Amino acid sequence: MTSKQRAMLRAMANDYQPIIYIGKEGVTEALIKDADAALEARELVKGSMGRNADADLRQAVQELCDALGAEPIQVIGRKFVIFRQSEKNPTIIL
Repeated sequence: MTSKQRAMLRAMANDYQPIIYIGKEGVTEALIKDADAALEARELVKGSMGRNADADLRQAVQELCDALGAEPIQVIGRKFVIFRQSEKNPTIIL
């Protein structure tokens, strides 16, 4: 993915609300399942890490992306954005 494509996806995600939450358990099977469904429906998903979670956000996002075959787009503070092209209904053309 090029830097221009990544910048376009970051701009698109500005108005999104977080729908994936990493809790104190970190990346769990339930989180992976929910994130997979969200990525298939939306392709671009914003998430956040709970205040009581003590895991490193960058590592947790990378672990989540590896499990989903997604790409991390942005990690700032406790928020993150990930992207995966939908197999059935691609709506975001890169």
